[in-house]
Amino acid sequence: MRLDPVLEAVIQSEVLARALAEAAAEKKAFDITILDLRGLVAYTDVFVICSARNRRQVQAIADEVRKVAKEKYSLYAKGAEGLEAARWVLVDFGAVVVHVFDEPMRGFYNLDGLWGDAPRLPAPETPAVEGETSIYL
Repeated sequence: MRLDPVLEAVIQSEVLARALAEAAAEKKAFDITILDLRGLVAYTDVFVICSARNRRQVQAIADEVRKVAKEKYSLYAKGAEGLEAARWVLVDFGAVVVHVFDEPMRGFYNLDGLWGDAPRLPAPETPAVEGETSIYL
């Protein structure tokens, strides 16, 4: 029995989002959030948002996300923005868009607050950093 193509696409976008979030966590991303944007926007299903301590880590996370998508899913990013400055990198896979922020930029742009009405999907747990509190809720 085959799934309905729409349901299959929904499941795949959630699976892809989780895999990309886990790839980010492998490179020590923290405060990972997965937002379900289905029904809110037409251009994507899911946002994965995460933070990094510095620009070099932002680049490493973005590289790892693209590598995992290619190796596990044979999926190439449709586009990537911000790689040179590495303050906020957006990697677009169509159904899933990954946002990697250096720590101060995440608070400034506050995508978590902007999309506060979007349901949260389960995200990988990342170890708490001493003295860290989430300001993005």
